[in-house]
Amino acid sequence: MILRRTAAYLWPYRWRVAVALAQVALMSGLELLKPWPLQVVIDSVLGGKPVVWAPLAGLSPQALLGGAVAALVVIYVLLGLVSVWNNYTTISIGQGMVNDLRSRIYAQLQRLSLSFHNRASVGDLIYRVTADTYAIQTLAMNGLFPLVSAALLLGGMLVVMLRLDPLLTAVACGVGPLLLLGIVMVNRHLSAAAIEMRERESEVYQIVQRNLSAIKLVQAFSREDIEHGLFLAGSRASLQSGLRLYTLQTAYGAATNVLIAAGTAAVLWAGAQQVWNGRLSVGEMIVFVSYLASLYAPINSIVQTYGLIQGAKAGVRRVFTVLDAEPAVRDGDDALPTPLHGAVEFRDVRFAYPDGELALRDIDLQIVAGTCVAIVGPTGAGKSTLMSLLPRFYDPNDGAVLIDGVDLRTLRCAELRSQISMVLQPPIVFPMSIHDNIAYGRPEATRPEVEAAARIAQAHEFIARLPDGYDTVVGEQGATLSEGERQRLTIARAVLRQAPILILDEPTSSVDVATEASIMEGLERFIAGRTTFVIAHRLSTVRKADLIIVLQRGAIVEQGTLAELLARGGLFAGMYATQFAEEPLQRGA
Repeated sequence: MILRRTAAYLWPYRWRVAVALAQVALMSGLELLKPWPLQVVIDSVLGGKPVVWAPLAGLSPQALLGGAVAALVVIYVLLGLVSVWNNYTTISIGQGMVNDLRSRIYAQLQRLSLSFHNRASVGDLIYRVTADTYAIQTLAMNGLFPLVSAALLLGGMLVVMLRLDPLLTAVACGVGPLLLLGIVMVNRHLSAAAIEMRERESEVYQIVQRNLSAIKLVQAFSREDIEHGLFLAGSRASLQSGLRLYTLQTAYGAATNVLIAAGTAAVLWAGAQQVWNGRLSVGEMIVFVSYLASLYAPINSIVQTYGLIQGAKAGVRRVFTVLDAEPAVRDGDDALPTPLHGAVEFRDVRFAYPDGELALRDIDLQIVAGTCVAIVGPTGAGKSTLMSLLPRFYDPNDGAVLIDGVDLRTLRCAELRSQISMVLQPPIVFPMSIHDNIAYGRPEATRPEVEAAARIAQAHEFIARLPDGYDTVVGEQGATLSEGERQRLTIARAVLRQAPILILDEPTSSVDVATEASIMEGLERFIAGRTTFVIAHRLSTVRKADLIIVLQRGAIVEQGTLAELLARGGLFAGMYATQFAEEPLQRGA
């Protein structure tokens, strides 16, 4: 199965494969010619035996010696040139296959749903993309081409050897069944060791990725030595699993060499008897022994690389596991309604994360297009989960989410998401320029458009103070910016997209009260006519919402305007009173 799927990646390079196979055939032919000049020197130049080949008959010993030496040099020169050419051809094929496989797995990772990424380790996925994909090159270079080369060489040599002496040929081939038996016996052990080594190496990637992505936390809690110990333990486990694999490969190779030595010794014994009996000349015996070395070389090469091939199969299998994963959220076939008004409905929606309890229960909600909706509730009430259904990060287990009366499951995800702007938590900033960060959702946006979005998000002033303004490149994960600055950039990014539906997840959680007021004032003008959802813990951001939805334990427990909910004296009124009792400066806001 693995080999058959690997072969499919060779098809785009079939013409280069044909060239490589022709090169292999040429090299095999040159290998077959290598012993014959030596046979001419020993039998005809030194032994005085007449040359059988007519074009050489009648030549003096000196001429035969010169021709044999020249032929030997030409054969080796040609063999070297063809080998370099073949090496370049096969490596280029392998690299092309690696690039194709990387492209497919990376594209697959972009398509797979958040439920997959929530379960997967980032470090493990990085290892599969960067390291495991090289395994397909190993399978091709150490699997296909060595096998073809060996088959051609073995076939040609057996023909010649049978013509020289059938008995010696039978003796030489006697180790074949033993080698095959060894392959069968060691196969399971090599495969298990190869898979274990891949898994342990992947775990090292996971440790490094997890540690470096949380280096601030590690240093804050003085965990450097503990994390270093965890890394060393993982590294030792990885190296020990590699040592087990290499030991198995070496032991297998050593046993193979012993079998080959036994076969060679048997041929030398029988061949000497044939020379003494006059059935073979010394030159023919040397040719046969030379062929014997070449006969065993490809067999030995295949055996020596067998463990490597098993490791490569383990790596390719790990890549194919990702490629075979089915997205939990599948694209529909329908197009979005045009023009999109932005009316949103949650109809009897129930949702649970894999292996978890219900996160949303019986959500019934109808939002008129252009409405500003605030979603509030205690931590873990399901606010972000509810909004994750709108861009189809997840699909509901029961019920339906609709836009303008169309079930989202019938729509194409990319087309749907192009009509939704989002400010997510935590604020995500890339290590690129400020301009490119803001224009991430609209790369074609002009500088004036980017600056206008930044002004709405109250980001223009701090950007102007940066060394290169909008061309300033921020650090990894926005490390050179404050949390509030990163948050304002993400607001500007959402504003610039100009989508008819806007989702703001805690848009002002990391800014001060004055900046929050300025941002909300700018957003108030921007969201006019857009369907907007604001998730908020700070209730000052929801006062001017047209509708407030209160969630608790995944269910809607209250909904209404600010005045209605305060008058009702329920959960929201209690939250509001508690928050503003703790923030007296906001009472008059």
